[in-house]
Amino acid sequence: MDVTGAGAPIVAVVGVVGTLLSALLTQCAAERSRQREQERTERVRARAREAEARRTCYVALNTSLRQYLAALTDQLHALIRAEDPRAARQRLSEARDLHRDVYAEAQMRLPDPVLALAGEVTHALGTVYGRLRRLDDGVPRPGDSLDTAQGEIDALWERLRELRRGMRADLGASGVSRPSPPEPDTYRPRTDPDAFRARSGC
Repeated sequence: MDVTGAGAPIVAVVGVVGTLLSALLTQCAAERSRQREQERTERVRARAREAEARRTCYVALNTSLRQYLAALTDQLHALIRAEDPRAARQRLSEARDLHRDVYAEAQMRLPDPVLALAGEVTHALGTVYGRLRRLDDGVPRPGDSLDTAQGEIDALWERLRELRRGMRADLGASGVSRPSPPEPDTYRPRTDPDAFRARSGC
């Protein structure tokens, strides 16, 4: 029996199978590599989308807080001057409603440290709002006064700057760890209410 002759087909089959397996393994490896790259690209895109959504949320929150605080300041000045408070009341109501909606969304997106600070600022704004409404309605509680409200509003502008620093740090904004000059607040009240209104355009 010719063993060499009988083994030739087997060797040929093994060679063909080996070639096919090698090609299949190469194709599988390439497919796995493409899949890993696609997954990596999708993770990068997902992180970018999340970062943009958070940035948009921070911008909306900062804007609503500034408008709410500015409206509280307008209400305070209307009471100080004994003016007709209807326009200030309307603006305050609108600013408060806007902030309520923006803050509700922010609660779903903000990381805990920033959310805690945003919650403190929002609570403090609500405290001033209640105080001014009671003064406006002529039913003040012990401790309610225009001077008290003015001091709370002044403190809130600083709290708002602190919150902005926290939001910028979370977004990875450059230079947040370095001291910087105080940020100008368009709506920050001055000692003279007329100066404030001239600056804010209100």
